[in-house]
Amino acid sequence: MKVRWMAALAAGAFALALAGAAQAAAKEVRIGFIAPMTGPFAQVGKDMTNGFLMYLEQNKNKMGPLTVKFTIEDYEAKPPVAVAKAQKLIQRDKVHVFLGGLLAPTGYALAPVADRFKVPYLSPAPAGDDQTQRVRAKYYSRLSFTSSMCQHPLGDWAYEQGMRRIVTVGADYAFGYETVGGFQAGFEDKGGKIVAKVWPKLGTVDFGPYLPQIPRNVDAVYTLMVGPMSLAFPKQFKAAGFTMPLLGGTTSADEFILPSMGDEAIGYVTASHYSAAIDTPKNHAFVKEFQKRYGKMASYYSEAAYTSALYIHEALKRTGYNPDKTEVWLNELKKIRLDAVRGPMYLDQYANPVQNCYIRKIERQPGDYKNLGVKANSLWNIVIKTYPAVSQFWKWTPGEFLKHPVYNKDYPPCKNCGQ
Repeated sequence: MKVRWMAALAAGAFALALAGAAQAAAKEVRIGFIAPMTGPFAQVGKDMTNGFLMYLEQNKNKMGPLTVKFTIEDYEAKPPVAVAKAQKLIQRDKVHVFLGGLLAPTGYALAPVADRFKVPYLSPAPAGDDQTQRVRAKYYSRLSFTSSMCQHPLGDWAYEQGMRRIVTVGADYAFGYETVGGFQAGFEDKGGKIVAKVWPKLGTVDFGPYLPQIPRNVDAVYTLMVGPMSLAFPKQFKAAGFTMPLLGGTTSADEFILPSMGDEAIGYVTASHYSAAIDTPKNHAFVKEFQKRYGKMASYYSEAAYTSALYIHEALKRTGYNPDKTEVWLNELKKIRLDAVRGPMYLDQYANPVQNCYIRKIERQPGDYKNLGVKANSLWNIVIKTYPAVSQFWKWTPGEFLKHPVYNKDYPPCKNCGQ
């Protein structure tokens, strides 16, 4: 009798211990962030993680009643390392959700990991078009942009300005093809003509061999530059005597590179889902706080990570702050209508944002622009037009858009080249 009583007591104590452990586990949400913290993209990685950390610090490291356990992993901008770090976060750290990556190959590498382990993956940077088009993972959601997304409306805008013949100069790799392809599709859909396409090697800093390929009798030159290319091209373009307007993709003149540019960039018109100069109280507060904390202008990398934290918080709220309700979490994520720093946004049926696209023109602003604390007389991407609620499919239905190949070096074809 005594033995049975002691066994029952032990069983009860064990059950209470299990309940206590479950209750303790429910008091936290575990989030992993995979970013390039060393190597050539380390500063971008810091921008991204600082955006997320700023949100956490503003909310005292809490999401509702849950304490956030935040783990950062350095993947050195190498997709195989990112996969290993994701598996570590899932299997050892038991994260409820992970996010991160930078270049498109990392996004494509991480999405299958999310599906294999049934752990949500949010993408704050990788922009490969097809990841939310023909190649999709159930547990993947993008919270940034597709390469071609805001370039469709820039093509529309260019035609409306009276431009009819344009040359494109884009970095010779997938992001360049998709970005240029989006601009070409938007511009030619209105009736414009791309009369030459120039593909400098990725990482080019001497454009001497490429500038002679640009006809001087065109209305504008559209570029897609990344990293040091973004600094070198406008300087050499102007030095070579070109006077036509420069248009460009997001990274040709984003806030990450803008502070290092000079007067040669003034007048450069680019398109993006974000600008530090968006004239709203919410963006002003974000830019001012980021500048105060980190001593630099907020970029789309930092805004995307901050918005990712906001999305996670909102999704958790919709699960009753139970981070283990993964399926509910995924379903609710697509119902969220968010007034983010960048503006209103929501996810489409392919888990990609529908959001504003901003046409931005580089201007030097006297003094402390909008009292945001950024260095006086800085260059800013001033918003000159907003295209609201832009879909990754632009003005086409998903069915129409997905009939054509992913934008690549040969698609859309340059049917007007040489004219």
